[in-house]
Amino acid sequence: MNKAIFLDRDGVINVERGYTYQLKDFVILPDLIETLQLFLSKGYLLIVVSNQSGIAKGLYKQEDVEVLHTYLVSELKKNNIQLSEIYYCVHHPDVSKCICRKPDSLFVEKGLARFNINPAKSYFIGDKERDVEAAEKAGVKGILIEANTSLKLLLNQIELN
Repeated sequence: MNKAIFLDRDGVINVERGYTYQLKDFVILPDLIETLQLFLSKGYLLIVVSNQSGIAKGLYKQEDVEVLHTYLVSELKKNNIQLSEIYYCVHHPDVSKCICRKPDSLFVEKGLARFNINPAKSYFIGDKERDVEAAEKAGVKGILIEANTSLKLLLNQIELN
Protein backbone atom coordinates (compact mmCIF):
# COMPACT_ATOMS: atom_id res chain seq x y z
CA MET A 1 0.00 0.00 0.00
CA ASN A 2 1.03 3.60 -0.56
CA LYS A 3 1.33 6.38 1.98
CA ALA A 4 0.28 9.98 1.45
CA ILE A 5 0.42 13.50 2.72
CA PHE A 6 -2.97 15.18 2.29
CA LEU A 7 -2.73 18.97 2.28
CA ASP A 8 -5.26 21.71 2.72
CA ARG A 9 -4.68 24.51 0.20
CA ASP A 10 -5.21 28.01 1.61
CA GLY A 11 -2.90 28.62 4.56
CA VAL A 12 -0.88 25.44 3.97
CA ILE A 13 0.20 25.63 0.32
CA ASN A 14 -0.49 29.29 -0.37
CA VAL A 15 -0.96 32.38 1.76
CA GLU A 16 -4.36 32.44 3.47
CA ARG A 17 -6.07 35.75 2.73
CA GLY A 18 -9.74 34.90 2.87
CA TYR A 19 -11.16 33.81 -0.46
CA THR A 20 -8.20 33.26 -2.79
CA TYR A 21 -9.39 32.99 -6.36
CA GLN A 22 -7.29 35.45 -8.36
CA LEU A 23 -3.85 34.51 -9.61
CA LYS A 24 -2.36 37.78 -8.36
CA ASP A 25 -3.33 36.76 -4.80
CA PHE A 26 -2.06 33.18 -5.02
CA VAL A 27 1.32 33.23 -3.26
CA ILE A 28 3.04 29.90 -2.60
CA LEU A 29 4.36 29.73 0.95
CA PRO A 30 8.11 29.74 1.68
CA ASP A 31 9.69 26.29 2.19
CA LEU A 32 6.74 24.56 0.49
CA ILE A 33 8.74 23.34 -2.51
CA GLU A 34 11.61 22.01 -0.40
CA THR A 35 9.26 20.26 2.03
CA LEU A 36 7.13 18.66 -0.69
CA GLN A 37 10.32 17.42 -2.40
CA LEU A 38 11.32 15.81 0.90
CA PHE A 39 7.92 14.14 1.29
CA LEU A 40 8.14 12.74 -2.24
CA SER A 41 11.69 11.49 -1.65
CA LYS A 42 10.38 9.56 1.36
CA GLY A 43 7.72 7.85 -0.77
CA TYR A 44 4.65 9.91 0.06
CA LEU A 45 2.00 10.72 -2.50
CA LEU A 46 0.76 14.33 -2.33
CA ILE A 47 -2.97 15.04 -2.43
CA VAL A 48 -4.66 18.41 -1.96
CA VAL A 49 -8.12 18.56 -0.34
CA SER A 50 -9.68 22.02 -0.23
CA ASN A 51 -13.01 23.65 0.53
CA GLN A 52 -13.84 26.27 -2.11
CA SER A 53 -17.20 27.50 -0.82
CA GLY A 54 -16.84 30.83 -2.60
CA ILE A 55 -18.11 29.02 -5.70
CA ALA A 56 -21.41 28.09 -4.04
CA LYS A 57 -21.68 31.61 -2.63
CA GLY A 58 -21.22 33.09 -6.11
CA LEU A 59 -18.05 34.98 -5.13
CA TYR A 60 -16.04 33.35 -7.90
CA LYS A 61 -16.34 30.62 -10.51
CA GLN A 62 -15.02 27.09 -10.70
CA GLU A 63 -12.90 28.23 -13.65
CA ASP A 64 -11.11 30.67 -11.31
CA VAL A 65 -10.13 27.77 -9.04
CA GLU A 66 -8.99 25.73 -12.03
CA VAL A 67 -6.70 28.58 -13.15
CA LEU A 68 -5.06 28.63 -9.71
CA HIS A 69 -4.67 24.86 -9.66
CA THR A 70 -3.15 24.83 -13.16
CA TYR A 71 -0.66 27.46 -12.00
CA LEU A 72 0.14 25.48 -8.83
CA VAL A 73 0.69 22.25 -10.76
CA SER A 74 2.93 24.11 -13.22
CA GLU A 75 5.03 25.72 -10.49
CA LEU A 76 5.43 22.41 -8.66
CA LYS A 77 6.33 20.61 -11.89
CA LYS A 78 9.21 23.07 -12.42
CA ASN A 79 10.61 21.62 -9.18
CA ASN A 80 9.94 17.96 -10.04
CA ILE A 81 6.92 17.77 -7.76
CA GLN A 82 3.79 16.01 -8.91
CA LEU A 83 0.51 16.08 -7.05
CA SER A 84 -1.44 12.84 -7.28
CA GLU A 85 -4.71 14.78 -7.19
CA ILE A 86 -6.42 18.00 -6.18
CA TYR A 87 -9.89 17.50 -4.73
CA TYR A 88 -11.99 20.54 -3.91
CA CYS A 89 -15.51 20.99 -2.64
CA VAL A 90 -17.59 23.66 -4.39
CA HIS A 91 -20.39 23.61 -1.78
CA HIS A 92 -21.29 25.63 1.29
CA PRO A 93 -23.82 24.47 3.90
CA ASP A 94 -25.79 27.72 3.65
CA VAL A 95 -26.29 27.14 -0.09
CA SER A 96 -26.00 23.41 -0.81
CA LYS A 97 -25.49 20.33 1.34
CA CYS A 98 -22.83 17.74 0.56
CA ILE A 99 -20.53 15.14 2.08
CA CYS A 100 -17.36 16.28 0.34
CA ARG A 101 -16.90 19.48 2.38
CA LYS A 102 -14.48 19.15 5.27
CA PRO A 103 -14.98 18.21 8.09
CA ASP A 104 -16.60 15.37 6.15
CA SER A 105 -14.07 12.93 4.78
CA LEU A 106 -15.34 11.93 1.33
CA PHE A 107 -12.35 13.34 -0.58
CA VAL A 108 -9.85 11.83 1.86
CA GLU A 109 -11.58 8.46 1.55
CA LYS A 110 -11.69 8.82 -2.24
CA GLY A 111 -7.93 9.44 -2.31
CA LEU A 112 -7.28 6.49 -0.01
CA ALA A 113 -9.25 4.14 -2.26
CA ARG A 114 -8.10 5.49 -5.63
CA PHE A 115 -4.39 5.42 -4.80
CA ASN A 116 -4.38 2.34 -2.53
CA ILE A 117 -3.20 4.38 0.45
CA ASN A 118 -2.70 3.03 3.94
CA PRO A 119 -4.42 5.57 6.22
CA ALA A 120 -2.34 4.50 9.23
CA LYS A 121 0.85 5.63 7.45
CA SER A 122 -0.61 8.86 6.11
CA TYR A 123 -1.08 12.43 7.31
CA PHE A 124 -3.36 15.39 6.65
CA ILE A 125 -1.84 18.83 7.21
CA GLY A 126 -4.34 21.62 7.67
CA ASP A 127 -4.76 24.99 9.30
CA LYS A 128 -8.33 24.44 10.54
CA GLU A 129 -9.80 21.96 12.97
CA ARG A 130 -12.11 20.72 10.19
CA ASP A 131 -9.03 19.44 8.31
CA VAL A 132 -8.02 17.33 11.31
CA GLU A 133 -11.61 16.09 11.73
CA ALA A 134 -11.78 14.98 8.08
CA ALA A 135 -8.47 13.18 8.47
CA GLU A 136 -9.45 11.37 11.63
CA LYS A 137 -12.82 10.28 10.21
CA ALA A 138 -10.86 8.50 7.47
CA GLY A 139 -8.25 7.02 9.82
CA VAL A 140 -5.49 9.43 8.76
CA LYS A 141 -3.39 11.34 11.32
CA GLY A 142 -4.35 15.02 11.27
CA ILE A 143 -1.75 17.70 11.92
CA LEU A 144 -3.02 21.17 12.75
CA ILE A 145 -0.72 24.07 11.91
CA GLU A 146 -1.11 27.82 12.15
CA ALA A 147 -2.07 29.32 8.78
CA ASN A 148 0.84 30.52 6.64
CA THR A 149 3.41 28.55 8.66
CA SER A 150 6.39 26.80 7.11
CA LEU A 151 5.78 23.07 6.77
CA LYS A 152 9.38 22.52 7.83
CA LEU A 153 8.28 23.23 11.40
CA LEU A 154 6.25 20.01 11.55
CA LEU A 155 8.72 17.56 10.04
CA ASN A 156 9.29 16.00 13.48
CA GLN A 157 5.61 14.93 13.48
CA ILE A 158 5.89 12.91 10.25
CA GLU A 159 7.57 9.54 9.83
CA LEU A 160 10.34 10.25 7.33
CA ASN A 161 12.10 6.86 7.32
